[in-house]
Amino acid sequence: MISLRTHAISLAAVFLALAVGVVLGSGLFSDTVLSGLRSDKADLRTEINTLTDEKNELNERLSAAGEFDGAMAPKILRDTLRDKAVVIFRTPDAADDDVDAVLRLVGLGGATSTATISLTPQFVEANSSEKLLSVVNSPIVPVGRQLSTASLDQGSAAGDLLGIALLRGKEPAVPDDQREIVLSTLRDTGFISYDAPPVGAADTAVIITGGSLGDDAGNRGATVARFAAGLAPHGGGIVLAGRDGSATGTAAVAVTRADAALSGAVSTVDDVDVESGRITTALALGDLLGGGQPGRYGIGQGATSVTVPQ
Repeated sequence: MISLRTHAISLAAVFLALAVGVVLGSGLFSDTVLSGLRSDKADLRTEINTLTDEKNELNERLSAAGEFDGAMAPKILRDTLRDKAVVIFRTPDAADDDVDAVLRLVGLGGATSTATISLTPQFVEANSSEKLLSVVNSPIVPVGRQLSTASLDQGSAAGDLLGIALLRGKEPAVPDDQREIVLSTLRDTGFISYDAPPVGAADTAVIITGGSLGDDAGNRGATVARFAAGLAPHGGGIVLAGRDGSATGTAAVAVTRADAALSGAVSTVDDVDVESGRITTALALGDLLGGGQPGRYGIGQGATSVTVPQ
């Protein structure tokens, strides 16, 4: 049962709350509070406008830098890839603009492109590993060649097979008909797609990947990294080029740089979404073909140089 004293205290609390509400509503404090809020809002708006202006200025400078790089590219790349043939691989998350730009720039360097080969989502998914390995190990290996006994995972094994079929260097190019058997088998089983045949032999290769899966690439980034390393023993050098974000998390460039064996076999570029990174990709190819060592280029985690030292 509620006592009279408890009831009185409750009523007093109610009346006190009403009194405070009346005072606040009367404007005793409202003018001061509203004035302060208006001042804070004005300060925030000024700060936002200042930051927006700074962002726009930076974007203009970046755009101007990109235009300058584009204008200088023919001079920078002249004859760096003269009389060489390049095959382009693209992962499922690669951007069309990046692929087109790299094709254009290797052309400026004097190279020809033998093909653009797309790795399908099935190629990089872990649950397709057994199927891909069974295709790679089927009787499609070119005559007189053997797969590496160290290529046990799907990326390494597929890289080894495609390196044998597509690249020339330490070993002469395989016959065109045997190259087409490898490519058509991988295409018909859903692992790659490519330009209309015939696909010629290449001296070197570029793998273009994205950057949006930097923190959520799962096993896909590792598969692409090992694929690049599987290609590396064949031909004159391999460059793995990714967008902003590709050097973080479990993305392909990050995985490559984190593994001494992989980074010692493949050059990486982590900013292929800007003109300077695209130029660096072409320069890295030329450097490897000239006997240079694999490097880590760009502005992301693990990069040791913005571009190829001249």
